[in-house]
Amino acid sequence: MNESNLALRIYKVLLKAFGPQHWWPGDTPLEIVVGAILTQNTSWTNVEKAIIALKAAGLLDAKRLKGVAIEKLAELIRPAGYFNVKARRLKNFFEWLEANYEGDLDKMFARGLSSLREELLEVRGVGPETADSILLYAGQKPSFVVDAYTYRVFSRHQLIPADTTYDEIKEFFESNLPADVQLYNEYHALLVALGKKYCKPRPLCAECPLGKEIGPGIISD
Repeated sequence: MNESNLALRIYKVLLKAFGPQHWWPGDTPLEIVVGAILTQNTSWTNVEKAIIALKAAGLLDAKRLKGVAIEKLAELIRPAGYFNVKARRLKNFFEWLEANYEGDLDKMFARGLSSLREELLEVRGVGPETADSILLYAGQKPSFVVDAYTYRVFSRHQLIPADTTYDEIKEFFESNLPADVQLYNEYHALLVALGKKYCKPRPLCAECPLGKEIGPGIISD
């Protein structure tokens, strides 16, 4: 079986096992951007608490987030953890957005995918996973998101070498799937669902729907 067929086969197995995931939680593109930055190294439950606090303070607005005192911002997002670091990252992003796109996400997302991704990666505190989450979920651009669950699932099933980089995993998906926003959205969410339920640090291999289709995983952590 070639890699294209394998990539789609895995997707179909996961979709059958878990059903549509309806990602990403967020009412607006701006809220999704904020969530993508806040979710680094924490659970979504904690991010939701931080976003609720920002909404209550009337700060889910690009210009207000740029202008708010960093101490106040840090206190509001405290539930998301690493709140001082993440407050600075939010400020970095919205200062950059103001300087380059007049604070307008629509203008930002009007840029081409490749060039915009390069720009986002230059913003301090925005790494590849955050950039791709912003592009895919907020910008509706076909940029596949790779996370720790993706790496764990594919390395355990020996579908990628242990030393595969983020960009190499991203290239695997984008080279073997149609450039479809909804497909990328759903695929990433399904891999997260698999990772949370079965492919845990101590995995439940015997129950894993993917293992039944492509063979058992290799416990590696």
